[in-house]
Amino acid sequence: MDAKELLEKYKSGNCTPAEKAIVETWYLKFEQQKPQALSDTELEDAADRIWKKLPIHQETSIKRKLWPQIGVAAAILLTVSIGLYFFKGTGFNRQPHSPAHIAQRETPQILPGGNKATLTLADGKKITLDEAVNGPLAEEAGIIITKTKDGQLVYTVSARNNKLADGQAAMNLISTPKGGQYQVNLPDGTKVWLNAASSLRYPAVFTGAERSVILTGEAYFEVAKDPVKPFKVSAALQTVEVLGTHFNINSYQDEPAVKTTLLEGAVKVNAQSAGDVFLKPGQQAVLLGNHLNVNLASTEEAVAWKNGMFRFKDADLQTVMRSVARWYDVEVNYEGNLPVRQFSGEIHRNINLSEVLDILSFFKVHFRIEGKKITVTK
Repeated sequence: MDAKELLEKYKSGNCTPAEKAIVETWYLKFEQQKPQALSDTELEDAADRIWKKLPIHQETSIKRKLWPQIGVAAAILLTVSIGLYFFKGTGFNRQPHSPAHIAQRETPQILPGGNKATLTLADGKKITLDEAVNGPLAEEAGIIITKTKDGQLVYTVSARNNKLADGQAAMNLISTPKGGQYQVNLPDGTKVWLNAASSLRYPAVFTGAERSVILTGEAYFEVAKDPVKPFKVSAALQTVEVLGTHFNINSYQDEPAVKTTLLEGAVKVNAQSAGDVFLKPGQQAVLLGNHLNVNLASTEEAVAWKNGMFRFKDADLQTVMRSVARWYDVEVNYEGNLPVRQFSGEIHRNINLSEVLDILSFFKVHFRIEGKKITVTK
């Protein structure tokens, strides 16, 4: 299909959402060139030239801003569909998208995740945070625990004693399900964002010579500075130690490696089987088996989930689908030989699962949907 054919489909209203986004992306580029009084021939030449420059014809991903004057409906469409143009895949062609790529589309829409978590207090009491009313939830060990209207859990020190009767710090556990995320503001001022299917165990108040927490899954930390009391995160088979810094840890059990990415400050990563490494901003420690390596990192990719995006760089299909499964709370299975694809780019996490699969299906990846079970087929 060439540019003229696609424009004709657009004018007749027969474009798929992704094809419509292609045309509107073309229009964005055309507007930026501000053509004036072009002849029909010049207009066609300009259309072909801009068409060839669209990212679907290029090896590199191009990030673009939404046209500020576009209508609300079109803006929503572009926000939903623009992820396509941030993806590249081996063997992509421009044949029109077919609904057959995703079987059983009449099934109910699978919605994206949201602020969902369970708080377990030291006495064993469980509070479902997404169902709890805003305001104070509990008070223990001299700490007031409050749920804010914007989906945060905040710990503040009260005037009461900050220890339990037996002298031990009160331990809390916040856990997110698949399809959930949550932010916790600890009493020392540290902010923690938990991704889906993750948990953080921490004291209601930090006592002693260090601030220690235990992470499973993935979290982003903005650690409050305290030069005399280091902050330590135990995750999988490693410990990250900092005084005050911003970093992300991905320690999901179904991922092949534990990745610690530093955005600001400095951290020491200690692996039980591989020794210590020190990270500078923009570096990532990768613990794979008994090997601990330091690489340059894409910090935007590491924290994209916190900013409401999926973002990948040369990721294989299984990596993409693991992230999708956690956020949409679905089971993913594979049927037959997996298509060899590498994906680079980003997609919003606030769209329905079917729209994400629509985007991926452009790269000859086919899916079958049965309830909350997604089967990737040849």
